[in-house]
Amino acid sequence: LNKMAKPNKNNRLGRGLSALLKDEPTVKTAQDEGAKKLVGNILEIDLAKITANPWQPRTNFDKKALEELVASITTLGVIQPITIRKKPTGEYELISGERRLRASQLAGKKTIPAYVRLANDQEMLEMALVENIQRQDLDAIEIALSYQQLIDEIKLTQEELSKRVGKDRTSITNYLRLLKLDPIIQTGIRDGMISMGHGRALMAIDDTDLQFDIYEKIVRNNLSVRDTEELIKSIKEGDDKTAKKVVNELPTQYKEALSSITNSLKTKVEIKRAQNGKGKIILNFTSDDEFERLRKFLNEN
Repeated sequence: LNKMAKPNKNNRLGRGLSALLKDEPTVKTAQDEGAKKLVGNILEIDLAKITANPWQPRTNFDKKALEELVASITTLGVIQPITIRKKPTGEYELISGERRLRASQLAGKKTIPAYVRLANDQEMLEMALVENIQRQDLDAIEIALSYQQLIDEIKLTQEELSKRVGKDRTSITNYLRLLKLDPIIQTGIRDGMISMGHGRALMAIDDTDLQFDIYEKIVRNNLSVRDTEELIKSIKEGDDKTAKKVVNELPTQYKEALSSITNSLKTKVEIKRAQNGKGKIILNFTSDDEFERLRKFLNEN
């Protein structure tokens, strides 16, 4: 992996927002049938149907920052949805996210993920978001996005949000800080490439390029959260010896063997090797049936 390869790692980016997007029911107000299925969900909306907010106070956007956002959206899509208001005509008016809207247009996108606000849906939106947060299958980024929308749309403070969702303020702050990570790293958390703990450790690094370098090392070397914290500490202290000890590159023959074993077993395989040559091979399985398949394969070979 290298910096030149960064925009092309589609196999590493995973599902992103695509798994969350839903078709919009034909509703206009919170009282209409189907409104509950709409409010609080992320929808894919035709960009041509969205008009800018006439009350947008911000008219000047940093050209370089906008170009960087265009590049990110071209590669990853929009990570954080915009918020729009449905008009009686069936079109939409932007509430928040003008930079993301403009960058998506410049990137040649036809649609954009969005939260759609309806007339008189304030209370319903809050209830939908709080209920959504209580689900067990949300990843850390999905939770962070829900927290952020409650703050932006319902105008809750972090203290008020803490009381509504039953989480301490520190926990909420940690989730929200994840949204400041590089979009690729956010997607890595969403797809289980790294954990929220890894993400929290990476937030100690301000330089986004260095953040991404460390992210690559975490994924490539299957570093634990503790290993990652030690690596970051050693990098910040300039301790190259400790950093090299934490990130122990596999020799070429081990990498080739890892690829061969993985292809043969058709499952995720890990090789841990110490500097002195000692190590272990770890076979991952996702169910009892998968375990039985691997056991039979090993016995037969």
